[in-house]
Amino acid sequence: MGVDLSELVPKEKKTIRDFSGQTVAVDAYNTIYQFLSIIRQPDGTPLMDSRHRITSHLSGLLYRNLNLLEAGIRPVYVFDGKPHDLKKGTIEERSAIKEKAQVEYEAALAEGDLEKARSKAQQTSRITREMVEDSKKLLGLIGIPCVQAPMDGEGEAAFLVQKGYASVVASQDFDSLLFGSPVLVRNLTITGKRKLPRKQIYINVEPERMELGLVLSALSVTREQLVEMCILMGTDFNEGIRGIGPKKAHKLITEHGTLEKVIAAKNFAIPEWQEVKRIFLEPSVEDPGAPVFGEPQVPKIVELLVGEHDFSKERVESPLQRMIEQAEARKKEGAQLRLDKWF
Repeated sequence: MGVDLSELVPKEKKTIRDFSGQTVAVDAYNTIYQFLSIIRQPDGTPLMDSRHRITSHLSGLLYRNLNLLEAGIRPVYVFDGKPHDLKKGTIEERSAIKEKAQVEYEAALAEGDLEKARSKAQQTSRITREMVEDSKKLLGLIGIPCVQAPMDGEGEAAFLVQKGYASVVASQDFDSLLFGSPVLVRNLTITGKRKLPRKQIYINVEPERMELGLVLSALSVTREQLVEMCILMGTDFNEGIRGIGPKKAHKLITEHGTLEKVIAAKNFAIPEWQEVKRIFLEPSVEDPGAPVFGEPQVPKIVELLVGEHDFSKERVESPLQRMIEQAEARKKEGAQLRLDKWF
């Protein structure tokens, strides 16, 4: 879930086309969770194959990445590694929320309240090892590179942008800003019409671009102070202080200067806050080198989706044909650029 800085962070509305020509480091787990949550039947049931294996994530990865590639965007998917020990509490809390939602989902189904059932079902999504393996396999067959982070995926994604391997991090969470990504874009992988829960109202979800430099300037804080603000609020690695939101955290840090002074002045108890701060400011990352993009391997994609997971052959082959045409167009464009150098 990460920290919520939405009420403080300046955002710039964008379209997918605005990121054309850019390499984007995509927070893989965050994106796959979105697909598992959104791509469901009216009663909340996820898409499944004949062996009852969930396929919502594969559907999302195929069609959303087709849209990104058509827009000239080069996605690189960054997968989480081993979670830090301090994330154990968050993981347990999320598990409890999913279990409670599962009970409420089944109750709503029994009552015949399909809208409530679907809403609760969206909160039960879990990523399994098999889903991760299939996701990496599909992305590789499409020609999209995957990066395995040693620990937190958003920290690794931020590192890719810092190194110049990517232009922005794509995630729904704000954490990549804390990890030092110069640019964050939200809603890039889930653009389109979305229905508000329990309401017959649809909103248009558009990409939002945020620059770390502009965020720090708007708040008149350093990145270190931004991290300390979020520790006061609570992160995936610490509980935070009850009743402290973004505005109050900002006020306390700007008044006292440092989290250490805030803790002393207010007698707050935030166990291991120095380690939480280190996680964000000195994340565990590895240099994978510049991403290498490939060409779509159509027969193998069809074999995976149609042969193994019962996708409609027509619905798979149609977008793949578009991918092939795009790949050919890129080859021609590259050849023309190389030819132009001689004249």
